[in-house]
Amino acid sequence: MMHNLLGHGAQIDHHRGMSNEVIIVIPARYASSRYPGKPLAPLVGATGVAKSLIERSWLAAKEVGGVAEVYIATDDAGIAREAMRFGAKVLMTGENCANGTERVADSLRHLESLPDIIVNLQGDAPLTPPWFLSALIDEMRANPDVQMATPVLRCNGEMLANLREDRRNGRVGGTTAVFDANRDALYFSKEVVPYTDDSYGAETETPVFHHVGAYAYRPATLKAYHDWGVCELEGLEGLEQLRFLQRGVKVRCVEVEARGTVFWELNNPVDVARIEAELKKRGEE
Repeated sequence: MMHNLLGHGAQIDHHRGMSNEVIIVIPARYASSRYPGKPLAPLVGATGVAKSLIERSWLAAKEVGGVAEVYIATDDAGIAREAMRFGAKVLMTGENCANGTERVADSLRHLESLPDIIVNLQGDAPLTPPWFLSALIDEMRANPDVQMATPVLRCNGEMLANLREDRRNGRVGGTTAVFDANRDALYFSKEVVPYTDDSYGAETETPVFHHVGAYAYRPATLKAYHDWGVCELEGLEGLEQLRFLQRGVKVRCVEVEARGTVFWELNNPVDVARIEAELKKRGEE
């Protein structure tokens, strides 16, 4: 089922009905500077079957309990056709969305009523454990004043060493988060923050938190984000969530646990082998 494959409709109307529903929207774009056509890249699972990245991301989203619907949001007809082939519902977006959050916001105009919580699972993260997203949903349901939430994972010494090694070599290996006593974000950065010169054992907990790129939002906050336009910090760091912080919107950081899993994102062609190895380890078809 595809909504407005060719059209570009009106802005979100927040006077429409609200519900207690939770939906997941997976933003996907074809034009990637590092990996054009990435959502359509085939990934081979444990049984030797190849499924596209966007299908595997959709299957990951379908594992999350208590979700009314999972949508794929895209401006690309080829991605839309692939999504419909495996049974996903598609929300078409404009071509000029600056990032995944804008694409999710733009997609909501096609819905008859707005849910209470919208979860953004990025389309290049098929290994995201379902409990990461469930933790966001639980946080938002338990705290109605929280407008946005995102997962963070405490680094052990090995993870921290990898982040530092990437930065020394001029690579962006991950994003880190610093938050206050209420677990509301103070800042997100592609640098390793906070600074610490301590040496940690591979399995020792550190004060550094890795930010996992998934989000949960309230509809009105998402609409405001769409209308603000790109902010200075967002442009400097290349981190979409900084638009919220610079506008004074609190971002709740929800600590999650890896539970022995790994969750590589597919950013470059070399990541395909890592993801396929983990799919086989998990026994995923």
